Amino acid sequence: MTMGIAAAGPHAGLAIFQALRAAEKIGWGSIGGFASFAVITEDNRLLRYQTQRGGSSTLFIDGDRTGAEPPSEVLKAPLAALMSSGPDRPEPLSQFVPGAATAGLVTGHRLPNTPGRNGKILNLDVLHHLQQGKSPQQAIDSVLADNPQADAGLIALNRQGQIYARNSERVQQRPDLGWARREHPNCKGAVVEILHNAIYPNASLAHVVAGGIALETMVPTFHPDRSVAEAGPVQLGTRDHRCGDGLARGHRTSDHTTARQQQWLKAIYIGSEGLAREQRFTGLRVVLEQGHIIAQWPVLTADQVSHRLTSAYFCIIHSLLITLIPHPSFPRRRKSRNLTRSSSVSQTPCYV
Repeated sequence: MTMGIAAAGPHAGLAIFQALRAAEKIGWGSIGGFASFAVITEDNRLLRYQTQRGGSSTLFIDGDRTGAEPPSEVLKAPLAALMSSGPDRPEPLSQFVPGAATAGLVTGHRLPNTPGRNGKILNLDVLHHLQQGKSPQQAIDSVLADNPQADAGLIALNRQGQIYARNSERVQQRPDLGWARREHPNCKGAVVEILHNAIYPNASLAHVVAGGIALETMVPTFHPDRSVAEAGPVQLGTRDHRCGDGLARGHRTSDHTTARQQQWLKAIYIGSEGLAREQRFTGLRVVLEQGHIIAQWPVLTADQVSHRLTSAYFCIIHSLLITLIPHPSFPRRRKSRNLTRSSSVSQTPCYV
């Protein structure tokens, strides 16, 4: 077996599913075959899904259709683990990810489903330690201390969301290993850990899958639910700032062209720091909707507004007149051609 993934945190079930799917697309080697997938749901149920061939593309099905998304209870599960590798592994596939709703889940890579020196199956022995109240680190360290030459790497996840992964001394000598652990600095409890072998590029794949895919799925960097209730002005500054507590009522930018030019839809730069809501700005205004700028316009004086409205009305009337009244240089009986030619007679630009 070549890959084990475990995650704890918001939408951990979705996170490891997306991680497996990304690993299959990015990596090559012994992957895309069997998959054994288990989650502990929000209401403390242990759910299992499995496939022998096709990996993430056949793990969940909808009638006769493969490639279906996981059900809602799986997507929202706070604890999840899987193991995957090439096709056609020995049944039952649940032996590769043992678990208990009251204790946690165990996965890994290589052969963690084989007996240790004491005759106990390695991953079941780890699960037994979890059931006795030991931490994931205590459970794995205890089992591998007695089996340093076991051909196994183990990942344990308990009900409290603690995760620990470790290879045996024998496995650690392999030249094709991949490992990564990612924890979100601002979201306590969001963590993912991956072990793999015989999948390439082994030096970087786990880091991309763990941090760029799994952790980002659990705690997105971009928050599409942040919007504003009113337009926010933009002012030139030395750094990019956002005024408002989630409601971006104003913006300060270091981009001189944004503060100087009258353009539509110039983006507020990602990662802008927040400013106090009481601060006042002048210059361009923007409107956001679900985290996206949908409009921006210059702040106009009353005279500028009046001038633009007058210009707009003039342009509308001018267009109607040259369309409805034929130009005298063309015969009236050729109305269709009059309309076409008369529209090109005036070269007066129309600015609003």
